[in-house]
Amino acid sequence: MALRPLHDRVIVKRLDNERKTASGIVIPDSAAEKPDQGEVLAVGPGKKGDDGKSQPLDVKVGDKVLFGKYAGQSVKVDGEEVLVIREDEILAVIS
Repeated sequence: MALRPLHDRVIVKRLDNERKTASGIVIPDSAAEKPDQGEVLAVGPGKKGDDGKSQPLDVKVGDKVLFGKYAGQSVKVDGEEVLVIREDEILAVIS
């Protein structure tokens, strides 16, 4: 990937949501919500503290994460839409 996040930023690729309900109803793209789960593609070096040292991030490349519905900024890189978010906008790591 051509992006290298700075400070405490993380690059996340959204994971696809189910397009069919449990009862078999197909949800069209126009009615589907944005997924709130994703996979971490790249992480920054960490936020700088008052002493000037970087604090490493708790997430790493390959982690599956949960984030808020309106978190971060969507950007297109090489025709693929990714999300740039701060580490503190990540709610949980899915294990």
